[in-house]
Amino acid sequence: NLADEELSDAEIAVMCGSHNGEDVHIETVRKLLGRAGLEFSALRCPPALPLDPEAARAVSGPRPELHNCSGKHAGMLLACVRRGFDLDSYPEPGHPIQQAILSAVGLASGSPPVAVGIDGCGIPVHAFPLLGLATMYARLARPERLDSLAPATASAIRGMVSEPYLVAGRERVCTLVMQAVSGVIVKVGAEGLLCAALPEKGLGIAIKVEDGSGRPWGPSLLQVLRFLDALSSAEEASLGAVAHPPVLGGGQPIGELRSDFELVTQ
Repeated sequence: NLADEELSDAEIAVMCGSHNGEDVHIETVRKLLGRAGLEFSALRCPPALPLDPEAARAVSGPRPELHNCSGKHAGMLLACVRRGFDLDSYPEPGHPIQQAILSAVGLASGSPPVAVGIDGCGIPVHAFPLLGLATMYARLARPERLDSLAPATASAIRGMVSEPYLVAGRERVCTLVMQAVSGVIVKVGAEGLLCAALPEKGLGIAIKVEDGSGRPWGPSLLQVLRFLDALSSAEEASLGAVAHPPVLGGGQPIGELRSDFELVTQ
């Protein structure tokens, strides 16, 4: 819980994100680590190239700070320094910072994870059914539901809404939708997972693409927002490429992706 820390919205947003590795993201990670008196060498995420192709062309090779998860790793390191925890072992499942995270996600989802694995960035990753993920984001939408986590949760929501570019970046669905649709919080995950929260409605959304692809994220999310009356016609019009991503053949558009499902209430 860094709610009492004087963090900027940008710093909070990059901690909540899976960023592109653009200069603005790396500089924000640097500032976060600087608050703890640390440098990039303290990061334990593996060396990587930026997700953004333009940013990747501008670097000499993979580095830990370029990893899309370096923001959350920097946040964990800052929390460890503030609490006096060991720094070198912070990614290990038994480390007190990871145990605190496990407790937090269990509280938010309403049940413990069905499994705990290791994420690509090296820290524990928690498996939940879609209902658990949607519940978690519904409670993010209403921080008061999270008791002692409420102040930190409210700060996270404020940071993501205020600085959506720091959550993801150029041409990323998280950033594009949060920039265009008032108040919505969006975060993608690995293997085709996307979650969103609607603070005004107190609702959470969890979408999992069975083949692990991210191509359907935009059309699927906007279809759900449309069903929930959370997307105006002007907002939808500004998100044409997100709502209907083009399919290319020979470098030219030959079609587009569209969502085709109904939202069934029970």
